[in-house]
Amino acid sequence: MTEHTKTDGLPGIDLPLVAEAGAAGFGKAPLRNEKMSSAKVECNACPVLCQISDGRTGACDRYANRQGVLVRVDPVVLLRRTLASEQPALVPFDRPGAEATEADAAPDWNGDLLHADEVFVTGVGSSTTYPDYKPAPFIVASKAQGVDMVTVVTEGIFSYCSFKVKIDTDRFLGAEQANVRYRGEVVGHVTTAEYGSQMLSLGGVHHLTGGSKKEGRMTAELMQLLGNKQAVECTIDGGASLVIQAGKAPIVNGVEEQRMRVGCGSAAVGIFARQFAGVADEVVVVDDHITGVLTEHQAGRCLDMAPSGIQMLGRKSTPGRYFQVANPGNGWGGTDIADPLAIIEGWEEGVARPGLRLLMTSTTGEHAQWYVLDEALKPVEQEMPVEVKRIVDRIGENCEPSLCTVLFLGGAGGSLRAGVTENPVLLTRAIKRALVNVTCGGAPAYVWPGGGITVMADVMRMPDNSFGTVPTPAIVAPIEFSMRLADYEMLGGHMEHVFPLEQALARGAWQEDGAPLARQWLVVDDVNPWPLGHAPMLG
Repeated sequence: MTEHTKTDGLPGIDLPLVAEAGAAGFGKAPLRNEKMSSAKVECNACPVLCQISDGRTGACDRYANRQGVLVRVDPVVLLRRTLASEQPALVPFDRPGAEATEADAAPDWNGDLLHADEVFVTGVGSSTTYPDYKPAPFIVASKAQGVDMVTVVTEGIFSYCSFKVKIDTDRFLGAEQANVRYRGEVVGHVTTAEYGSQMLSLGGVHHLTGGSKKEGRMTAELMQLLGNKQAVECTIDGGASLVIQAGKAPIVNGVEEQRMRVGCGSAAVGIFARQFAGVADEVVVVDDHITGVLTEHQAGRCLDMAPSGIQMLGRKSTPGRYFQVANPGNGWGGTDIADPLAIIEGWEEGVARPGLRLLMTSTTGEHAQWYVLDEALKPVEQEMPVEVKRIVDRIGENCEPSLCTVLFLGGAGGSLRAGVTENPVLLTRAIKRALVNVTCGGAPAYVWPGGGITVMADVMRMPDNSFGTVPTPAIVAPIEFSMRLADYEMLGGHMEHVFPLEQALARGAWQEDGAPLARQWLVVDDVNPWPLGHAPMLG
């Protein structure tokens, strides 16, 4: 058994905000292991079964013993929307009478909690259904657009989950399938690149449970940090060192990236061909994947541009498109070259001519040089004309800022479905029929086709600090299932545990000790749809 003695946030057990740990089996003195000290309580919120002394928290720092009562330390996070626009924003939830700083102050609100169209209970801080047999801690009845609704709310324990990380850069990060390491441990791998972005797959059950204990711990730590929008430093075997943070520019080998490419070399040639015609005789857009050559390209031909006689290295694909002109790297266009002339094999005599004007640029415009051929058909670097520089600048203008995007991908299995219904397959089928709207911390979740409930959500659209861990190890993440009350009854839901929204907010979901209630700022995002406004569900 595990005893954890961490007291951070528990000064003299005077918690600023303590949530009763769930609707069934928590928030009261639990059944005791007969070998356990009478001064301790056993937490069964995960398989570790911590034995917690009075005033202490468990190993996950999420549950505590308060005078013999097992409590959830963090607040249950609620969403409230403003009705000022057709697409309402999510705003911080604030309790009337609680002290607030100017930075914490929410918009004026009359304290009426009975409007389901304005308040939504999320899974953040709600507690769990583990060990599977009990209903979800919140099964909330409400009305939306005049329809009787139910939202089943829980914190899921995900052993089967990962993060898919999209890194907007042409820089070489590592070979496909190369290991990604965090604090020396393998925590994932490089996967297929996608149009201007390098992709990583981090976490997953094999790293959480299939390796050493340290690998599992480091994987869980990395995933919690990433999910909570914190910066993590990783290395890739045979590749780069990275600093990744959701919503921030990646830092590759100590250099912060600025731009995501406008397109591959071929696309850039086509996009700007009409602007280049007349001010340059040849344009080469250098790219690790597809380097474009304007006069050979279909765009140049359609504009009646004369052949330049340029002879490129690499493997010619279709006219004006070259593969493998150089190796991947951190130079021009994601290649390993510092001198762009290195990818030109020569010039065809009788076609190339002295005075020919050549622009070489990268896919982001960050690298660009201007040349004119001399009498020996050798490119000589010269100052770039203003009209050409204007087009290069436009290439850069059309490059979006380089960002890291972190997507949570989790399989909602046993405890989650059992907390909703006694017949879990009916929940799966109802989700696939769009009768149930799935959200993660109130943020929209994409449900993958096929078997099971595999959900994916952008962590930037979720409340801060949505993710936790348990030392099994596994990730803890919020999930909510919203549906019509009639559909919930149809799929065999735990109807006897349904309670109205006002009861959820007044039944003792919080235990107050006279101190001001803690607040948590939520995602303020005009893009997030309101969780109970899902059209197919209400249709």
